[in-house]
Amino acid sequence: MGGERVNDVSVDFLTIDAGKESTAVSTGRTRRFGAARTAVVCALLSVSVIGVSYAPALGAQDSAATTGGRSSTRKPLPLEATRSLSLTASQGSWMSLDVSPDGQTIVFDLLGDLYTLPIAGGAATRITSGLAFDHMPRWNPDGTKIAFLSDRSGGKNLWVMSADGRDTTQLSKEADDLFVSPEWTPDGKYVAVTRTVSGGPPKLFLYHIDGGTGVQLIREPAAQFTVGAAFAPDGRHVWFATRAGTSQYNTIFPAYQLALYDRELGTRTTMTSRYGSAFRPAVSPDGKWLTYGSRHDEKTGLRI
Repeated sequence: MGGERVNDVSVDFLTIDAGKESTAVSTGRTRRFGAARTAVVCALLSVSVIGVSYAPALGAQDSAATTGGRSSTRKPLPLEATRSLSLTASQGSWMSLDVSPDGQTIVFDLLGDLYTLPIAGGAATRITSGLAFDHMPRWNPDGTKIAFLSDRSGGKNLWVMSADGRDTTQLSKEADDLFVSPEWTPDGKYVAVTRTVSGGPPKLFLYHIDGGTGVQLIREPAAQFTVGAAFAPDGRHVWFATRAGTSQYNTIFPAYQLALYDRELGTRTTMTSRYGSAFRPAVSPDGKWLTYGSRHDEKTGLRI
């Protein structure tokens, strides 16, 4: 990360047989990292892995889910790696990371596996492995659990595990919905996530860690995008990015703006009006500062 060396990365490959239910999958294996030179201040780190091309992994378990009256069952896939490739990488890209509440440990994803790493540098510890694509990890408020997204059930879903990678629990049980950007509530009882249902606009949902089907946080306007929850320390107010209409590659600015939702009153207030848009809010632990992404000309940066 950040120019440090990543050693002993290996990728397992699957062959493709057009006559069978199989697909090309790769998984990453990272063993050791050099000392990190810079402290991590936000989850916008970009990294790139050298010379590896891979497709997202599909889970190898049965998954049956019913959502909105529709039912879908995924058959298990007999995925077995037939060859492997070893390489040395010095950077990674499109990674998600989070810093533990005590500021001592980073959790991050790389090639579909999750790792922890001392923030001062040293050896990385892989806490998930296998053909499933695990990503977007987030620490809970007391640092004992990690929420993440995975397709290990056959479709992408929200999962929680203990900080050492054990005691994994599946929170959502969908077959075809898309999930991104998990975030814990300050009391550690719920995980908010952006979920896209049946190709509709992405919406914020809350899942209780003890189970349940989840509840949509903001319902109206029905066509409005609501993405990327960030909770104030009081747990009552939720920052998020919002926009009307579908997105496209060559979007005309402004697009997303930040809004604030009051969970007690059920009200929402638009908080920005930047031409370069505003997205990915993050609240400081004391609740006094907010940072977010924005565009200026052809570049993306952070504002505080």
